Amino acid sequence: MINSKGDIYFTDPPYGLKDKSKRELDFCGVYRLSINGKVTLVTKELERPNGIALSPDEKIIYVAQSHRPAPVYKAYAIKEDGTTDSKGITLFNSKGYAEAGDPGMPDGMCVDVKGNLWATGPGGVLVISPKGKLLGRILMGQPTANCAFGEDGMTLFMTSDNRVCRVKTKVKGLGF
Repeated sequence: MINSKGDIYFTDPPYGLKDKSKRELDFCGVYRLSINGKVTLVTKELERPNGIALSPDEKIIYVAQSHRPAPVYKAYAIKEDGTTDSKGITLFNSKGYAEAGDPGMPDGMCVDVKGNLWATGPGGVLVISPKGKLLGRILMGQPTANCAFGEDGMTLFMTSDNRVCRVKTKVKGLGF
């Protein structure tokens, strides 16, 4: 995720690393690569940080945790210098949907111009307000990995293991 200053925020989950002894760190983190090339740790409080997005005003960074015991979406306030307090607030906990058998875990996400988070997770795509209220879900019937606004900005694309789907929305995605 790149902010308007050119800083890049990214997560470092352990996916794809078969030999855990090859891990360079004993935690998974969320990082910021600033425009000057300096890398700073945003937080290491999440067991499996994955998807990441910024609020429209770039004052909040959202991080999805793809961890079955705690499938949550966290929000971190960004300070003037681009760092955060390492502890975020839980914006939404999707554990109930996961325990009910809805396929998938929190993963990719995007934001609309109203600041709503469109986040893949148990069941498909969850639409969450900036205050953490679940506004709705797009049920996909299988684990859904990513979502992004495209075309005219009012088309949401969603990917799963074997398909790419799209749906028209009533709101534009951020950046359109």
